[in-house]
Amino acid sequence: MATITGGNTLIDPQIIIKKANLRASMRVADLGCGSSGHFVFAIAPFVGKEGVIYGVDILKSSLAHIRHRAQHENLRQVKTVWSNIEIFKATDIETASLDVALLINVLYQSSKRVDMIREAIRLTKVGGKIVIIDWNNIATPFGPSIQERVNKENLLKVADRLRLNLVEEFKAGQYHFGIIFQKL
Repeated sequence: MATITGGNTLIDPQIIIKKANLRASMRVADLGCGSSGHFVFAIAPFVGKEGVIYGVDILKSSLAHIRHRAQHENLRQVKTVWSNIEIFKATDIETASLDVALLINVLYQSSKRVDMIREAIRLTKVGGKIVIIDWNNIATPFGPSIQERVNKENLLKVADRLRLNLVEEFKAGQYHFGIIFQKL
């Protein structure tokens, strides 16, 4: 398993690529992509030149870094979008246009988790997938405090209320859980 720094520590992008069944021509968004765009750049080859991988973040400096790297590497499928994903309908991506929306290590950072999930649902087409990866709710040698971590059982209840179909739960590394939902 690859280890990376920043907000995505210890999560191998290949897990996401395989579990979400990413392939050519797909439209994918990493909602809260962070400054490295680690998952954005790992996914870009899988969606190919006919697909799109959006790096979405609230920090314009993060997006500038991603945009610069994408230009340097001639990755035209990488698009950046400035947005506060805690606000429903704030993200300037067409409603119901994504095959896959990713919320990786972002829910624990917010008290507006339901709004973030609602925004991911809005952007995802019917039958599309929403992949959530976050910190296990157990003591670890690093990472956010237990109080900040997402309670997976509560997350499953919220998803059910929001009419998401549970596709799979999986281990996303030593310190993270993963869940895939399908938009009904």
